[in-house]
Amino acid sequence: MELKTKAQAGSFESSDVLILVEPVEKGAGRIIELKSIVMQQFGDDLLGQIHANLDDFKIDDVRLIINDKGALPPTVSARLETALKRAAQLQSGTLK
Repeated sequence: MELKTKAQAGSFESSDVLILVEPVEKGAGRIIELKSIVMQQFGDDLLGQIHANLDDFKIDDVRLIINDKGALPPTVSARLETALKRAAQLQSGTLK
């Protein structure tokens, strides 16, 4: 999947996650800025899930800003998928 523009999905509400996606230069790698209210307990699991989701979409070069308010794993995956599809212009969204 080729990312073309910035995009976002989610919200700052409790039990949700806000994910901002930004394309970067080829070879820049995955730049992940993660803030979570459950970082101490589940930070490693959350990062592992994010990397697995990026692997599923074959995305190696991306900047993610993630602000997690205790979202469950399926919610994180759904928000990330939506943001990535919006960034690839495969789905319309709120940030253009």
